[in-house]
Amino acid sequence: MSDRLTVLVVDDERPALEELRWLLERDERIEAVLTCDSATEALRLLQERGVDAVFLDIRMPGLSGVDLARVLSRFKAPPPVVFVTAYDDHAVDAFELGAVDYVLKPVREQRLAEAVRRVVGARAGGPPSAADDIAVELGGVTRFVPRSSVGYVEAHGDYARLHTPTGSHLVRVPLTTLEEAWKDAGFVRIHRSLLVALQHVQEVRMDAGRCTVVVGGTHLGVSRRHTRELRDLLVRRARPGTPGRG
Repeated sequence: MSDRLTVLVVDDERPALEELRWLLERDERIEAVLTCDSATEALRLLQERGVDAVFLDIRMPGLSGVDLARVLSRFKAPPPVVFVTAYDDHAVDAFELGAVDYVLKPVREQRLAEAVRRVVGARAGGPPSAADDIAVELGGVTRFVPRSSVGYVEAHGDYARLHTPTGSHLVRVPLTTLEEAWKDAGFVRIHRSLLVALQHVQEVRMDAGRCTVVVGGTHLGVSRRHTRELRDLLVRRARPGTPGRG
């Protein structure tokens, strides 16, 4: 059996559909590219046969790409989804749906090759859930910031700023979304506008009843309502065999 991929491209704009098909067919990891010009047609096709991934436009008449992705997420074995769109205002939806990538139009071949790599990785690791890294667009260039490198996250309205040892990155994902998606990876809320990664906490300081933590040399204030919870979590993390109470 071939390890090459059969993928489905869904886009209501024929030129965009044909261009994406042409680019994908140039990738040696792709065996076949199927196309549909509506989400409804894509659902009919997917009921008849499986594919290894779906490359999906967002703004389409009738069922949108986000609507289709929600339906696919309920499949017994949902295919990895890559959103391909001219708009960046659905990144939150993509993140919450566990999409493996979010590619902005006009699509560059190198950028698409990275999306295919992420599809291959998702298939190898099973159905995607919350991604282990997050795409950051800067000046038309997409970087992938590993979640393990993020020391803390700061709220900026509907955005969040990821702080890493090499700099900070603004992403269009609310802090509350990251808190839910990354809680099992050791990220905890210490303030209404801050998440910290427990593995990166270097010190916890108490001064006159006020708690601060040090992450990457930066001192971060912990709100009173989160202080006890944070200290308990750090103790349990340091001594994993210790019972949760007592």
